[in-house]
Amino acid sequence: MLFDRNSQEESKYLDPIFGNEHESQDLPKYKFANESVQPRVAYQMVKDELVDEGNARQNLATFCQTYMEPEATKIMAETLDKNAIDKSEYPRTTELENRCVNMIADLWHAPENEHFMGTSTVGSSEACMLGGLAMKFAWRKRAKKLGLDLNAHKPNLVISSSYQICWKKFCTYWDIELREVPLDKDHLSLNMDKVMDYVDEYTIGIVGIMGITYTGQYDDIAKLNDLVEEYNKTTDYKVYIHVDAASGGFYTPFMEPDIDWDFKLKNVVSINASGHKYGLVYPGIGWVLWRDKKYLPEDLIFNVSYLGGEMPTMAINFSRSASQIIGQYYNFVRLGFAGYHDIHLRTHHVAEYIINEIQKMGRFNVVNGAEHLPILCYSLKDNLNQKWTLYDLTDHLRMRGWQVPTYPMPEGLDNLVVQRIVCRADLGMNNAVELIEDMKAAIHELDNSKLINDSSQIHTKQNKPKKYGFTH
Repeated sequence: MLFDRNSQEESKYLDPIFGNEHESQDLPKYKFANESVQPRVAYQMVKDELVDEGNARQNLATFCQTYMEPEATKIMAETLDKNAIDKSEYPRTTELENRCVNMIADLWHAPENEHFMGTSTVGSSEACMLGGLAMKFAWRKRAKKLGLDLNAHKPNLVISSSYQICWKKFCTYWDIELREVPLDKDHLSLNMDKVMDYVDEYTIGIVGIMGITYTGQYDDIAKLNDLVEEYNKTTDYKVYIHVDAASGGFYTPFMEPDIDWDFKLKNVVSINASGHKYGLVYPGIGWVLWRDKKYLPEDLIFNVSYLGGEMPTMAINFSRSASQIIGQYYNFVRLGFAGYHDIHLRTHHVAEYIINEIQKMGRFNVVNGAEHLPILCYSLKDNLNQKWTLYDLTDHLRMRGWQVPTYPMPEGLDNLVVQRIVCRADLGMNNAVELIEDMKAAIHELDNSKLINDSSQIHTKQNKPKKYGFTH
């Protein structure tokens, strides 16, 4: 058979990918091109557009999962077309979501004599929104029944100043006063000596955090539960706890099962977690559960058609792919309790190696050294005779591909600038050794840099601390 090289029909087989006419043109960016592009060419052009981005595996700023097994990726790719909200069309997918909720409820010790409820979400941000809304609606119902003037003051939410930004969004979107309990050098998590001072009859709830974004530390939820229990004995205006366990929810049960933080505590009524963090799923999946349906006001529950009947749903988002839900169920089936424990234990050992090596350098004060989560947070010692800062170290690590954020702590401690390393399941010991070698090389370069030692340096110790490369 003879081929005509000028034939458009055959050109997709004969033209070299980089000899194609479209490779001599810039990509369409802000308006549609006039003509279509062959699939293989479009693929290569878009892939090339991303070639100079950072390597996700070297992104030590993010808590989000950056690796899943090929089989997990395969089944998620094969189910991208399933709409998670369409319960009648995809009943088996709905059943998998229900199984996940039940397995998580068991993991978080939901009481057998109560009727837990839960749902998947688009990450913990949506889960926090739902938890917050449930607190607001439940408070409003209780307060109205007690005769409180709901318009006299804004309802408020109490949380430590080290909250994740989704809580500020929640309070802004739904007109809630955000009452921040400040950090100080002696309280790097929720200050139990002061937290109840922020509570009044307009408090919709208190948020405890299992895995503070800034440092990885845990709030003392058991102590908070005791304080709330005593407070509730003195007032008709009861207050309850929502636990933001975005990071710790899929870590603590496997690694530190003796910590009391979940539904074993009487006043913990709702919990959220990110499946895409230590639940080990790619970004896009979160979970929120309530210990009993009485803590989830009926106004927030909507019924959808399911197998000829109706099924309750309470998610804010509507149409979205069910692939992340299926990926979560794959992990639960694939790993089991022992698998999650073994992966987290190995990750913790990597974190311990890294922080021990950082301490040996003699340059840093450890703020958090993987006491719970495998999160490492450290600051520069004050008595060092050097001109460079953690911001400079971040820059030099980035030159080697590593994304390691530097940022000031929240208000009250914002004069403390820290650097943070998030250890995830895909950070192996060989990668950790390379990181330490690169860190030592970067420090050597900084110590001997004429630019850094020049008075015109950008990041001086006298500069006001600023956020730099900080993500969650």
